[in-house]
Amino acid sequence: MADLSIDVFWSFRSPWSYLATPRLVEWAEAYDLEVRFRPVYPIAIRTPEFFSNLHPQWFDYFQLDMVRVAAYLDLPFVWPDPDPVVTEPGSAPPKFPAEQPYIHRLTRLGVLAEERGRGIRFANEVSSLLWSGTKNWHEDAHLADAAARADLDLAELDSIARADADRLTGMIEQNQEDHAAVGHWGVPTCAFNGEPFFGQDRLDVLLWRLEQAGLQQR
Repeated sequence: MADLSIDVFWSFRSPWSYLATPRLVEWAEAYDLEVRFRPVYPIAIRTPEFFSNLHPQWFDYFQLDMVRVAAYLDLPFVWPDPDPVVTEPGSAPPKFPAEQPYIHRLTRLGVLAEERGRGIRFANEVSSLLWSGTKNWHEDAHLADAAARADLDLAELDSIARADADRLTGMIEQNQEDHAAVGHWGVPTCAFNGEPFFGQDRLDVLLWRLEQAGLQQR
């Protein structure tokens, strides 16, 4: 087991989670570090009222910045189609129906992937699929191929996710409680020794903190 570990609170709908993940995969491979993948539901599901109280300039800057950061990191960036979170058509501010087939499925699959020791790899492959412009990512073999690249069998995971939905939902809720307890609400938040590091732009600071604690290359 690695000498040091971090918890990664992460959402399949978060562009910032997607943009952070390749670096987290690299860390897991390059350093003696356990990267614990802790998927949570996106803020649209956890706190839907968030979108009712935004500054008028929030969305324009959000769009500009996520595209800019993706270009800076040399990562493809297209908003997923379909959106992992279903929104009521024409609702402003957006409203989110209780029936959410995509995000519940993805998040439960993420929990199962972590139980098999492949959580951050699965997150990287699936988020790359979602955010790189693959239309109808939920159809055909797209998700199965992404799971296979993480050495996982999607059909097996889906079967377990359906049969064990209550347990997995409980684990997601526990992740969300632990996420809040560490001191932040946004994703991605990485936690190390009880200290939160929110955002893909704090990964360098986190790496510095880990090196202070004795992080070693493998």
